[in-house]
Amino acid sequence: HGEFLALDLGGTNFRVLWVRVTDNGLQKVEMENQIYAIPEDIMRGSGTQLFDHIAECLANFMDKLQIKDKKLPLGFTFSFPCVQTKLDESFLVSWTKGFKSSGVEGKDVVTLIRKAIQRRGDFDIDIVAVVNDTVGTMMTCGYDDQNCEIGLIVGTGSNACYMEEMRHIDTVEGDEGRMCINMEWGAFGDDGALDDIRTEFDQEIDMGSLNPGKQLFEKMISGMYMGELVRLILVKMAKEELLFGGKLSPELLATGHFETKDVSDIEGEKDGIRKAREILVRLGLDPTHEDCVATHRVCQIVSTRSASLCAATLAAVLRRIKENKGVDRLRSTVGVDGSVYKKHPHFAKRLHKTVRRLVPDCDVRFLRSEDGSGKGAAMVTAVAYRLADQHRARQKTLESLKLSREQLLEVKRRMKIEMERGLSKETHAIAPVKMLPTYVCATPDGTEKGDFLALDLGGTNFRVLLVRVRNGKRRGVEMHNKIYSIPQEVMHGTGDELFDHIVQCIADFLEYMGMKGVSLPLGFTFSFPCQQNSLDESILLKWTKGFKASGCEGEDVVMLLKEAIHRREEFDLDVVAVVNDTVGTMMTCGYEDPHCEVGLIVGTGSNACYMEEMRNVELVEGEEGRMCVNMEWGAFGDNGCLDDFRTEFDAAVDELSLNPGRQRFEKMISGMYLGEIVRNILIDFTKRGLLFRGRISERLKTRGIFETKFLSQIESDCLALLQVRAILHHLGLESTCDDSIIVKEVCTVVARRAAQLCGAGMAAVVDKIRENRGLDTLRVTVGVDGTLYKLHPHFAKVMHETVKDLAPKCDVSFLESEDGSGKGAALITAVACRIREAGQR
Repeated sequence: HGEFLALDLGGTNFRVLWVRVTDNGLQKVEMENQIYAIPEDIMRGSGTQLFDHIAECLANFMDKLQIKDKKLPLGFTFSFPCVQTKLDESFLVSWTKGFKSSGVEGKDVVTLIRKAIQRRGDFDIDIVAVVNDTVGTMMTCGYDDQNCEIGLIVGTGSNACYMEEMRHIDTVEGDEGRMCINMEWGAFGDDGALDDIRTEFDQEIDMGSLNPGKQLFEKMISGMYMGELVRLILVKMAKEELLFGGKLSPELLATGHFETKDVSDIEGEKDGIRKAREILVRLGLDPTHEDCVATHRVCQIVSTRSASLCAATLAAVLRRIKENKGVDRLRSTVGVDGSVYKKHPHFAKRLHKTVRRLVPDCDVRFLRSEDGSGKGAAMVTAVAYRLADQHRARQKTLESLKLSREQLLEVKRRMKIEMERGLSKETHAIAPVKMLPTYVCATPDGTEKGDFLALDLGGTNFRVLLVRVRNGKRRGVEMHNKIYSIPQEVMHGTGDELFDHIVQCIADFLEYMGMKGVSLPLGFTFSFPCQQNSLDESILLKWTKGFKASGCEGEDVVMLLKEAIHRREEFDLDVVAVVNDTVGTMMTCGYEDPHCEVGLIVGTGSNACYMEEMRNVELVEGEEGRMCVNMEWGAFGDNGCLDDFRTEFDAAVDELSLNPGRQRFEKMISGMYLGEIVRNILIDFTKRGLLFRGRISERLKTRGIFETKFLSQIESDCLALLQVRAILHHLGLESTCDDSIIVKEVCTVVARRAAQLCGAGMAAVVDKIRENRGLDTLRVTVGVDGTLYKLHPHFAKVMHETVKDLAPKCDVSFLESEDGSGKGAALITAVACRIREAGQR
């Protein structure tokens, strides 16, 4: 509903229309229109002159209706062969119908009309859609008849359009639904396909036309050429002394003097022979009765051929639609416009009869477009405006998730502040970013050797590893591991049950490796926020990632593990080191690259660690050397410092999580939560009628159904929209092609924000290392692990770009940890054993 303007340009006259669609239960359409002429000198002048003339007529029309102060949406019917790239972008391929305006072919006609309006500067309009007159006709008739799926014009020119299945349109992405195809059938035969039925008269018309060799079918059937065909036939018959006693007049020899209107008049029901005499006398001839009868017959033959050819091609379109639908009998409506169809006394009847004879298994209704194609353009505009409104509403929502460079620099600045607060003894207790000492003060130097066990616990699955470290010429690491799952009832049970389960899995692994009863040094990767008091003492501060085991928070996890080992009384292990997965990742990558001084995890959860100067680690005595600090950056923002960046969707996800108000930064960037953010946005869009036709499925209401792996799949560049729909279907979401595009965009925006926020945090870390050391430039490597970083098609790239942009003085390389953080725990254990042995010596 609303007010719309339409421009209908398809011949020497054009129309400007004002259309109001009201919707108060029953839709009603009001229209005002005015016809304007285009002088021949403008048709053949410059493009600037043509579009300035159109803009002037539009201004006059708006003045007359007193609507110049309104910025109304406009639909533009432009009835010439165009390549359409968007609903509001259409490039003219070639002029037809006598137009020759220079500088227009190959240009976007919407841009040209916009520029002409801007040159005037006395009004403004919003050009929403450009359509072909044929499409406009189909839309006009489709408003009155829902079965209308074909548009046909037979007037000055001729063309058709129809609704094609999306799966057959290879030039447009998407397989679902239908799209209107503008056939441009006037060019049928330009490749020689109609040479066997083209006559010498057709060839002569073509040679004398403004576009020889082009629009050959149109030249056989349309009103622009019908009268000329009759004239050429009469000239030939006169030359062969079959008519007019072999006499010719200058008027008969002049191109364009026998018009299509004359053909219609001669074939009129009443006294066509007398009308033929009048026209022939006007052409300077003295016809006999037989001459008039023969002229009448020539007109009949030419117009009948035109109707028959038109019917044959239309029958081909109907046959295709029938096959596309796979029905035994097709019921379809053809919306028709054009002076030949409407004004010639027999053309329509002959066309209908021939179509029905050629496709007897189709029930075809022909519906005349009484309001012309302009109303159709207004209808397309009305629909497009509704869609544009919805698009704007969606973009406004997504805007809050799009971060500018200034905002990202501010996130970086605030992260640095929170890092300082976590390191300081004075503010550590209230700092959300805890900056916990890890007591890891050295990275591998290559002399480590021996067999070590490692335990890697950081999510619903955990690994037990045997790591063999070799030095010297055979320097390297050999690993054996087995993955075990932790049932949800154990995750949510007691601490004893959890650690008994872990020890049971270690026993199973030792038996599997044939090492039952062997005592080995063990490194324990424990990826939850801990207060580390020494390398082998770590107090769990709080559970994250869905864990809720009772009796663990505030306890030393190494003691809990040792107690479980003693309860089993089957083997003994020397727990040498307990580390965070982030520290383990840094150590693993540090074994490969000595520049690796930062660890980053972006998977189920997210965290970072880095080598901090001991003088800044106020919680531990000593000024010399460096110590790895476990940042626990997932809690960044828990004090409200990120509230101006958090959206209503972040708040909703946080509220329904297991730990409301905690780990807020993690909830904006990590794999456990991105799918939930997307699901909440999709629910919001659906409730507002912007997605899934406003219908919320029970599945969409289910927390956790939109797993982060689906984000990675949906954003994959090689995935067609059909496959996106398949994923949505798997989730119980019935979607159209447009829905799939919207879902993909939401996934892109959410994942991009996560990568940028992660990059802003990392920029703060590397810049702090550089400033600590008083360097102009820093070369550093970040060891990275985590499914989101590794599996998402764009996350890593966006994050790298953000770090480079926000920390330009740092040359940062990213090294993927191929062996997970478990190998890192074993290497820390190996380093600790090396240092311990050296101390004993």
